[in-house]
Formats: sequence, structure tokens, C-alpha cells
Amino acid sequence: MTQLTEMGKRARVAARRLAIATTEEKNNALSAIARDLEDNYLRIIDANKIDIEAGENAGLSKALLDRLRLDEKRVADIADSIRELIDLADPVGRLLEQIERPNGLTINKVAVPIGVIGIIYEARPNVTADAATLCLKSGNAVILRGGKEAIHSNMIIAELMRSAISGSCLPPDCIQLISDTSRESANELMRLNGYVDMLIPRGGAGLIRNVVTNSTVPVIETGAGTCHIYVDKAADIDMAATIIFNAKTSRPSVCNACECMLIHQNIAAEALPAIAAELVKKGVEIRGDERTCAILANAVAATGDDWGREYGDYIIACRVVDNIEQAIEHIFDYGTGHSEAIITEDEQQAAKFMSQIDAAAVYHNASTRFTDGGCFGFGAEIGISTQKLHARGPLGLRELTAVKYLVYGDGQIR
Repeated sequence: MTQLTEMGKRARVAARRLAIATTEEKNNALSAIARDLEDNYLRIIDANKIDIEAGENAGLSKALLDRLRLDEKRVADIADSIRELIDLADPVGRLLEQIERPNGLTINKVAVPIGVIGIIYEARPNVTADAATLCLKSGNAVILRGGKEAIHSNMIIAELMRSAISGSCLPPDCIQLISDTSRESANELMRLNGYVDMLIPRGGAGLIRNVVTNSTVPVIETGAGTCHIYVDKAADIDMAATIIFNAKTSRPSVCNACECMLIHQNIAAEALPAIAAELVKKGVEIRGDERTCAILANAVAATGDDWGREYGDYIIACRVVDNIEQAIEHIFDYGTGHSEAIITEDEQQAAKFMSQIDAAAVYHNASTRFTDGGCFGFGAEIGISTQKLHARGPLGLRELTAVKYLVYGDGQIR
């Protein structure tokens, strides 16, 4: 029996207990986890320093190192997000629908845990805590498989969470971390049918594509975010510059960052210099089409590979378009179904864009950076689903449940 199979067996046993845990029991465990992470922040930071040093030696980009880095404030933020989970309503046991049949049967549709969830993710150690605690609150056991870049950080966070749970009435095996970061461990988790009920990949396009292609366990596709912002001819230019600056530079490595701006030709000569003046403050490189480069002397000529690319860095693609139809067509060709935005004062153009763009979140006069469970009022989330089956958008507590039908009768037969 392989190590992962053993983990899967333990997870299934833990999931049975967790599925019937009371809200109080789950919240007490979450409170203990938040406290222990905060109290042991120095241990977490020391482990994280090992990962940061290894990442620097491996030549990770500035943006990826920022994604990897933990400090006292970031550990405190993780603890705070766990405490926010405590305040959220328990998604398990919700009565979703009640049906009274002519034959006297009463059918209750209720929310129940999915069971065992596997998470494959890359260099973001906060995901270890976020994913584990979301699964715990929603009654699911979890098997975590992080990337090698964050292995020391992930191991100490998982150790502290399991230790905190051991002091509660819940089984520590409801949270397990795979310490083997080889490709083989990821492949085995993708095929752990019978033990893992659902797999969620969280990371770059390559990771997600690999999981979706090779997994035999059901997958919720998340994360890949080639997000566009279209600046319409009726846009407020100052607003556009502020929104694009935020969407690109506040955290360039995240999936809801803007990767491409589309500028209407009628406004490009005025809007592009204003937008570029903001982006240059953070050293953003603009890779533009021919019309963009004619307006911005410092723009780099874009290649075909720049359209539809998720940079995760201080780089943004730019195309000058003839009209809103061309902008919509560009997003249709290169978007990933994550988040798209239009900046305009024309309500009719905004309505056209928002009705025709097929994405999990579509914005009018706002940054794409709001596509986040916390910002939507759902609490923390495991990722952003870009598919249409089961869940779409932020994967929060309610999206980590399935349904069960409870049927009540008094002797009915068929």
C-alpha cells in the first residue's frame, strides 16, 4: 500500500467524523488553529526563510518571491481569515428545498460535505491554511499537496494545524499534507479514486492544465486568469488609469490581476499616456500592438504569445481596438473565463459588454482584483472556479458542499 493510499484511508475515516461534527466543534478547532499559528509565527517565518533563500537561489521572479514570502503581518492575516470563517454560517445541514408530494412523501434537499478534497497548489503557503480551514468548516477532510518552493513553510503550518486539532474532539487526519513534492506524488493524488472525492488545482495555467488533463478524480478547474480591462471611448480616463494601476500592480502574481488592456481607438492617444504614467511608477513593461507602440515610445512590440498570456509579473499587454465588438471578440479568443472589466460612462455599452462576456465575474468601472471570496462577502476561498459545472467564481464554504435528499414517509410504496 502506498503512502498516499494510507493517507486516503485515514482521510476517509476522518471525513466520516467531521461530517457529523457540530458547528461549535468545528469553530473550536478553527479557533485553536488561528491561535497556534499566531503564537508560533516565529517558527513559521524561520521555515519560510529557508524557502525564500532556496527560491532566490533558483532565480524565482520578484512576483513569485512575494507570493511565497511570509512575515508577522501575513501570518496574522492568515489567523484573522480563519477567525472570519468562525463567524460565517455553517454551510452543512442547510435546508435548500422542501417538497411535499401528492402521495404524502416529504422530500428535504439538504447541504452535506463532499467528503475528501485534494488540493494541488504552488508557491503560496497561505493556501495551506486557507484550504485546510475552509474544508474543515465545510465538513470535509483535505489532502494537501503544495509545491517544492514552499515545502518548509507548508510543513510547519500543517504541523501546527494538526497539533491544534488534536486538542479538540476532531481527528487530526482531517488535515494531511503530502511531504513528497515530486511529480509522481501529484500524479498519484490525481488518481486516488475511491479515497478522494474532488480535486482542486490552484496555481498557474500549466499546473491546472496538467491536473485537468491527467486526473481521474473529478476536478474543479480554477485559477488561470488572463484578465482584460477594456477602456471604452466613453471612459473616464483618470478612473481607467487608477483601476488599471490597481488591477496590474497591487499583486501582479495573483489570478485576478489584469494581464491585458484594450483601448478604444478614439481615446487611445489621450488614455494610453495617462495609463502608462501610472504603470511606470511600478516599473510595468507594456507590450503593445503596432498602434500602441506608435503612441507609447517606451512600449515593447508584442508578439502573438503575448495575447492570452498570464504573466504573473509587472508586465501587461495592450491592444488598441476599433470598437467594443473587437474588444469582446479579443476576450472571446484569449480570455480564460475568470474576470473581465469595462471602463465606460456609457450605460448601454456597459450593458452590452457585461451581457456578452462569458466569465465568472464581469465588472463595470471597477478593478478585477475584487474577484475574491472575502471581497464578495463569502469569506476566504480556495480558488476561483472558471468552469460552469458545480460551482463558478469564488469557491467558498457553500461551494464545498454537495446535496442529499432526505425523504420522509408513513408507509408509502410504489
